[in-house]
Amino acid sequence: MYRLTATVLAAATILLVGTAARPAAQASAQGQGIQLPVRLTAFAVNMSNIGTGTSGTAEIRIEQWSSAAERKRLIETMLNKGQDALLSAVQKVSSKGRMRFPGWMGPDPHQAQLGWDLRYAWHVPAPEGGHQIVLGFDRYIGFWEARNQPRTVDYPFSLVQILLNKDGEGEGKYAVATKLSFDKKKNQLEIENYSTEPIRLNNIKMESMKKKT
Repeated sequence: MYRLTATVLAAATILLVGTAARPAAQASAQGQGIQLPVRLTAFAVNMSNIGTGTSGTAEIRIEQWSSAAERKRLIETMLNKGQDALLSAVQKVSSKGRMRFPGWMGPDPHQAQLGWDLRYAWHVPAPEGGHQIVLGFDRYIGFWEARNQPRTVDYPFSLVQILLNKDGEGEGKYAVATKLSFDKKKNQLEIENYSTEPIRLNNIKMESMKKKT
């Protein structure tokens, strides 16, 4: 297990605490430049200690952005009540889209082919007309994991960071199993990933899902 890399940590900080610092600026920027719904595809490469060497196509559909009010509630829940309360709150949030691995082959205990509902979706403009997208959702816990309660159950969230250029192409990182905590003494969000590094999302391409008339 390790602390997430600086880029993913920065993205996750935006995910949970960025609005608290600059609510007006970030709320006004939210969603600019991306007309929903959109579909993103990426080539996922897993170089971590979990499923080392596996790769395949990831598909992400974003149909709705999280509202500022919804985001504020999640922030306050995390800061005041901790990870368990945040998990319960996230599971009650309406779906913002879906992430899946449509070409998944073999055993699928975590429902990668079917996919998972996105519970959080946030976007801010990036330099030179690009986009930064942060996605979050509760990780699927299968029967074996729920029954045996291994250490992985302490890592119930998945976080995705995507950086796109003005043409809707780019790269990202997918932290499959993460643990969130807030150090009140340091006033700092702490994010720990169960695997040795996030899954790399290469060759990301975004396309509109709106029907052409």
